[in-house]
Amino acid sequence: MLSRLIRRRVIYPTTVVLLVALIVLDSFYAIGWYWYALIVIAWFLVTLSGSFFIQWNFHLTSYHSNKKTPHDWVAITFDDGPDPEFTPQVLDLLKKYSAKATFFCIGEKIEAHPSILERIIDEGHTIGNHTFTHSRSFGFFGVEEVKNELQKAKETVQRLSGRKMDLYRPAFGVTNPSIEKVVEELQLKSIGWNVRSLDTTPRSENMVYNRIVSKVAKGDIILLHDTSSKSIAVLERLLVFLKDKKLQSVTVDQLLEIRAYV
Repeated sequence: MLSRLIRRRVIYPTTVVLLVALIVLDSFYAIGWYWYALIVIAWFLVTLSGSFFIQWNFHLTSYHSNKKTPHDWVAITFDDGPDPEFTPQVLDLLKKYSAKATFFCIGEKIEAHPSILERIIDEGHTIGNHTFTHSRSFGFFGVEEVKNELQKAKETVQRLSGRKMDLYRPAFGVTNPSIEKVVEELQLKSIGWNVRSLDTTPRSENMVYNRIVSKVAKGDIILLHDTSSKSIAVLERLLVFLKDKKLQSVTVDQLLEIRAYV
C-alpha cells in the first residue's frame, strides 16, 4: 500500500494541497516559515530518492521481478556493453552453463562491435535498449534529447540485426518525467531489477558474489555489467551456485512473459 502512495502522481498534488492548507491556516494563525520549508524539503527528498531508486516506480512503472512464475527461473541482465574484451567471456560462460541472459546495450558500442551483437542474438540471448551514449548527464536531458538517445539506439540495433527492441533499462537506473514521457511515447517496457550486484563499485569479488547469493531467489532479476574481469569471475561462481540450487537463468522477457521485440 505504501509503495502505491510514493508515486509522483500522488506526492506532487499532496504537496500542493499541504502548501495551500498552510496558506489558508496562515490567514488565521501565525504559521512559521519553517513549516513551508519542511514540506518543500520533504517533497525534494522524496522526488530525488524516487528518481534514483527505480524500484519505487516513482515516475514510471518498471518490471523488477516475477515472483509469480511457476518455474525455477531467474534472469541475469548485463548493462553497459557490448565490450570487446569482456562480453565474449560472458557469452562463453553462459554457453558453458546452458544459461540465457539479457544484454542492455549502449548504441554506440553496438555500432563499434556489431559482431558481438550478432553473437548475442545468435546464441539465444535478448538485446535491450540502454540509450545510445549512456551520457553521465542523461538524467538532466530534456524530452527531445531522451527521445533521440532511445530512438538512435533502437534504430542502430534494427539496422544491424533487423530487430526492433521493446525493452529499456534506464541508464544509471534514473527515471524522471522526461524519461517517462518518452518511454510511453515509444511504447517501451522499462526493466529494473531486484538484486543489484554493485559490481561496478570498489567492492571485492567475494563481496559482490555474496551480496547476490544472499538475496537471489526464484523470479528475481539480477543486475550485472559485462565490463570488468571482476564481473566475469562473479558470473562463473553465480552460474555454479544457480545450478546447485536448481535455478535456471533465462532471458528477462521469458521470465516476465513479455515480448522483447516489436
